[in-house]
Amino acid sequence: MTRITVINPNTSDVLTETIGAAARQVARGGVDVVAVRSPVGVETVESHAEEAIAAVGVLEQVRLHDQETDAFVIACFGDTGVAAAREVASGPVVGMTEAALQAACLISHRFAVITMPTRTIAHTERVVRSLGLEHRVSVHAVDVPVHELETGTSHLLDVFAAEGRRAIEQDGAEAVVLGCAGLADLVDPLTEALGVPVVEGVAAAVGFAAALLAMGLGTSRASTFAAVPGLPGFGLVEEVGR
Repeated sequence: MTRITVINPNTSDVLTETIGAAARQVARGGVDVVAVRSPVGVETVESHAEEAIAAVGVLEQVRLHDQETDAFVIACFGDTGVAAAREVASGPVVGMTEAALQAACLISHRFAVITMPTRTIAHTERVVRSLGLEHRVSVHAVDVPVHELETGTSHLLDVFAAEGRRAIEQDGAEAVVLGCAGLADLVDPLTEALGVPVVEGVAAAVGFAAALLAMGLGTSRASTFAAVPGLPGFGLVEEVGR
């Protein structure tokens, strides 16, 4: 049985369960999906400071689960801690942002990301630039805090649909990427409302992670993501038990 561990960089149990359910929906036979979160850190990742704190939690979860995990998925738009996790994890590490953007590239020429809240546009744009996709992507946002996802997503359909229509009409978007984990329930109704494909990043990341494992591909250790000898731990897991 292949195991993919999905790491939620924030500390919300509700969102971790939601993310795990979305991941398991797309996992094929022979793939076991486990969703985990850091026991300490931040409730949501909506700023650069929160992202830095959450990245430490991501590394600790990679270390904790590495021996029983074949691949990791990082479930935070902006790919919190992904580069560092690739240095630490034995198997491949897939960020939901890179996965969603790459998936959208395969099905459309121009597409839009709708992220949340507005201040996280910079996080999305960072990944877009790293992939060299500025000429194909427009980034939009709805100014809603991430913690609202804990009560469901149905109340966000209209605002996401309105932003999606704006992207289609003004930017020529041919597909839409949902720019936050925990939005899987919006995929079908938003696809129907907009008439274009809607990409959910956790699902895309799980699919890519499984494909990498099937092809026998892992993170290159040639230079950039070589292991870091003697990297210290931060005691987050041990701290909770005190």
